[in-house]
Amino acid sequence: METSQTFSTNIRVPLVRGNKSYGQISNELLANVEGKTPLWWFAGMTIGTILLAIGGWAFYMSLSKGLGTWGLNNSVAWGWDIVNFVWWIGIGHAGTAFTIFFLVFRQKWAGSINRSAEAMTVFAVMCAGLFPLIHMGRPWLAFFILPYPNTRLLWLNFNSPLFWDVLAITTYLITSIMLWYLGMVPDLATIAQRTKNKVGKFIYGMFSLGWNGSLYSYNRYETLMRLLGGLAAPLVISVHTIVALDFSVSVIPGWHATILPPYFFVGAIFSGFAMVLTIMILLRKAFNLFDYVTEKHLDNIAHVIKYGSLIIGLAYATEMFIAWYSGVDYEIYTFFNARATGTFSVAFWTMVVANAIVPQLFWFKKARRNLVIMFLISIVINIGMWFERYIIMISSLAEDFLPSSWVSYQPTLVDIGIYAGTFGLFTCGMLMFIRYIPIIAVNEVKPIARQSQKNAKEDNHEY
Repeated sequence: METSQTFSTNIRVPLVRGNKSYGQISNELLANVEGKTPLWWFAGMTIGTILLAIGGWAFYMSLSKGLGTWGLNNSVAWGWDIVNFVWWIGIGHAGTAFTIFFLVFRQKWAGSINRSAEAMTVFAVMCAGLFPLIHMGRPWLAFFILPYPNTRLLWLNFNSPLFWDVLAITTYLITSIMLWYLGMVPDLATIAQRTKNKVGKFIYGMFSLGWNGSLYSYNRYETLMRLLGGLAAPLVISVHTIVALDFSVSVIPGWHATILPPYFFVGAIFSGFAMVLTIMILLRKAFNLFDYVTEKHLDNIAHVIKYGSLIIGLAYATEMFIAWYSGVDYEIYTFFNARATGTFSVAFWTMVVANAIVPQLFWFKKARRNLVIMFLISIVINIGMWFERYIIMISSLAEDFLPSSWVSYQPTLVDIGIYAGTFGLFTCGMLMFIRYIPIIAVNEVKPIARQSQKNAKEDNHEY
């Protein structure tokens, strides 16, 4: 989308507003790094630190007393830990998706958003990775799942979903960090050049990898970023596909279905874009980025979300149809009795309304132009996606083939504490990012601003 949207008047909507010079863009986009720390930042760090402390307590209880402190039982062996693992993995997909759109498909509108989305990806995947680690019960033995030669002749079980998860999460985390970090290199060099603090100049200069801003460096840099974007593209699909296979390779009712990989993938992009919308609305207001994150950017995210919602709704209907059409009593009971009308009906219909119905408000332009409505819808979507993971996980395990083994599941304070701790990790990580790293990629916005100015001159001339 090289020139943005063209309306009936042939005037193209600018992706960067205002006739800004390069120096003005640098000053405005580096203000969060070079300016004073706002009070709300300290308040947010305080809240995040408290949540981290709660998570630390819950983590300690899990390690010292065992997984018996969780709400797991003989039937529900995967509880809140795996629910939250899948939920965080879903949120972490949007950053790589934005990078791919920007680098591979030349989507210029993503240039103002991909830096924050990539940061969100890194911290969300870190939060997700904690759950399989602690779910092992003895995380200090995690090296057993690493494929290295050893004298014990202990080799991996390649049929184990645990190994699949470790491989997928590790690869995705490393790739996400590389995309995020390498995208910051030109901006880190700019900060190192501008800062008067000797310590800051050394640190930013060290991490800028000797960037000199030459045309040769830019050509090699753009080639590298496109290659990384191309390599990361399969990861966006494969990571959540692997997570989905954790379920679909089993024979549990509601899990043993080939629809789960594409269903999980679309759900991940859907929830990830909703979280990006939440974060960008807040950052746009907090740092006065209205000229760089315009209504056009938020409108494009809303369009992605509404189409994702349609696919999610189709997946829900397809699951119900397959269960009915199969004629398998266990599948019919799981979807129509346990989920739609039985024990889990409240969570089920919360999921359907939040994910398949509420986002359809984005078909209306007034909803896409009202920031309060957009913000609330983005929150509702991520609540609904959490309930989706809860429904998939708990309902199939709590009421499976044998009524004699049916149980109820309730999370404990330790379960809730670990989940709260991941929110603390995510909050503190994002706050550290927006304090010491430019929220928007300065080197990517400048050519977009120049193109927007050129488009404006051409439109005025035509008019």
